[in-house]
Formats: sequence, C-alpha cells, structure tokens
Amino acid sequence: MAIFEHGDIKIEVDEDGFMQEPDEWNEEVAKALATTEEVYEMTDEHWKIVNYLRDYYKQFGIAPMIRKLCKETGFPLKKVYELFPSGPAKGACKVAGLAKPTGCV
Repeated sequence: MAIFEHGDIKIEVDEDGFMQEPDEWNEEVAKALATTEEVYEMTDEHWKIVNYLRDYYKQFGIAPMIRKLCKETGFPLKKVYELFPSGPAKGACKVAGLAKPTGCV
C-alpha cells in the first residue's frame, strides 16, 4: 500500500489513491484528497456531493448509482464533472473517503 501525504495528513491509499481506512476520514483528509483531483477549494456544492455519498455509503455499504446521485443532489451530471473533473465515481468517491466503486476503472 502507498502512503498519501499532504501537509499534516498521512493516510494509507491503494494504487488509485482511494483510502484504505475509511474511519480515518475527516474534512481535512477530504480537502487533502481533493487536491489529487485538481480541486483546490471545497465549496458548499462539493460538500453536498461528498456528504451525500458518505451518508448513502453508511446506509447501504456501496456508492450510489450516478443517476441517483444526480437526482438526490439536484446536480446534473455535467455539474458533477465540473466539481470533480475525474467524475463522480473516481473523484467524488475518493474525496468522500469511500472504497473504489465497482466498475470504476
């Protein structure tokens, strides 16, 4: 496993940069991981997606389908890609501290 370091943040990640210990996630970790996705400022819109992903994952044990994410947050897919350029599965889930979604290449 690799170690991701950013400032005072030091966490174990897989080869794609996804956290290995989701319990270590917090907002500071999210901000640090966001920099790997070329997101340098987390806005309220970013947090809305991240918090939705985390809540859904806690409830169901998986990341939501992209259509559900868009419907529940009110963001069209284009907006999700503006917020997280590498997409909802790779970028947003990584920043939210979730495991790499199945089907995510």
